[in-house]
Amino acid sequence: MAAFHSANAIFPVGYRASRIYWSTRHGNHRCRYLCSVEENEGQPEFVVRVIEQGYDDLVLTGASPKGVWDKILEPVADRRNESGTLKLFPVYLKGEDLFGFTVTAVTRIVESLPGVEACDRYTFRFGRNPLMELPLAINPSGSARSEPKACSHVKRPHTLSSTGIVSSKSMQTIGSVGVVEAPEEVIPKQFASVPFQYRRMKAEWKSNVYLARSRIQGLGLYAARDIESHTMVMEYIGTLIRNEVANRMEKMYESQNRGVYMFRLDSEHVVDATITGGPARYINHSCAPNCIAEAVSLERGDKIVISSCRNIQRGEELCYDYKFDLEDDQHKIPCHCGAVNCRKWMN
Repeated sequence: MAAFHSANAIFPVGYRASRIYWSTRHGNHRCRYLCSVEENEGQPEFVVRVIEQGYDDLVLTGASPKGVWDKILEPVADRRNESGTLKLFPVYLKGEDLFGFTVTAVTRIVESLPGVEACDRYTFRFGRNPLMELPLAINPSGSARSEPKACSHVKRPHTLSSTGIVSSKSMQTIGSVGVVEAPEEVIPKQFASVPFQYRRMKAEWKSNVYLARSRIQGLGLYAARDIESHTMVMEYIGTLIRNEVANRMEKMYESQNRGVYMFRLDSEHVVDATITGGPARYINHSCAPNCIAEAVSLERGDKIVISSCRNIQRGEELCYDYKFDLEDDQHKIPCHCGAVNCRKWMN
C-alpha cells in the first residue's frame, strides 16, 4: 500500500475519471481526458487517454499523477501562448487535482474503501463514511451482469417497468413508465416553519441515516439516531425532467440494464434519481410505514421530502407506503415488508 498513496491522496487500482480540458493541439479547443489508475509490477501506473475529435486516441502514462499530466500541460501551455489566449501556468496545477482525487465526493468514497487504514502517510479528511459500510450484494453466478433480469427486480416506486405502475393519487402514467406521485400531505407546523425545517434537514440529513442490507428488499436506509415524529428526514433528490424526457430516459436506462429510479413531482414533472439521485431512493415499501413522502412548496420550487410519521428508533429501517394502484394478477408485485398488517401485494 505504500506506493498507492501520498500525504494528500489515495490511488485505488481501477479508478476511472473523465475530465474536459484544453487541447494539446489547438489553443482554443477543449477535448476529453480519461484518467485511470492501473497496477504495473506492484507499482501504480497513472494513465491518461486523450480523446479529441478528428484524431486518434493518444495514451500517456506516468509514475505519478503529476508526471503524466505534465506531458499534457506543457504542450497545452505552448499552444495557448502561440494562439495568444490566456496563459496557463502548469507549475501551479497539481496532478492529484486533475485526476479528481481531491474532489470531496471522491475523497469520501475512497476513504471508505476496505484496507485504507494501511495508508499510514495519508492524512484523512473525513474518515470512514457509514453510508459505505455495507456488505456486497450476493450474486449466485458470481457476476451481477450475468444475473437474469427478472420481472420482480427491485420493484420500488422509482423503478420503471412495462407494467405502468402509478400512484393512487394521480392515476397517471408516463407512457410505459411507472412512477409514484408525492401525496399531498401537510407537514405539521407546531414547532417551526416549513422553510426552517427544510434548511435544518438539508444540514443534518447525513447524520440521520445510513445505508445497509435490508430485510425487506436489497439495500435499505436505516435511522442513524432516534428520530421524532413529524421530522423531515431527507429529500428525494435528482434531476427534474418533463414527462417527454422521462420517456426517453426510461428507454435509455432499460437498454443499459439499469435499475431506474423516478418519482413524479406533479402532473408535468418527474424527479429522475437514477444517475444523480441520493440515498432516499433506497427507502423500501412497507404496509406499516414509519415515514411518508411529502410534496413541499418552497420559494425555489417544489421538493419531495421524506418525513417521519411516528417516532423512529435508532437502527430501525425507514420505509413508507408506495401506494401503487391495484393491478390484475398478471402484474402483481409481492410485498416482503413482514408487517403484521401486510397486504401481501404492493399493487
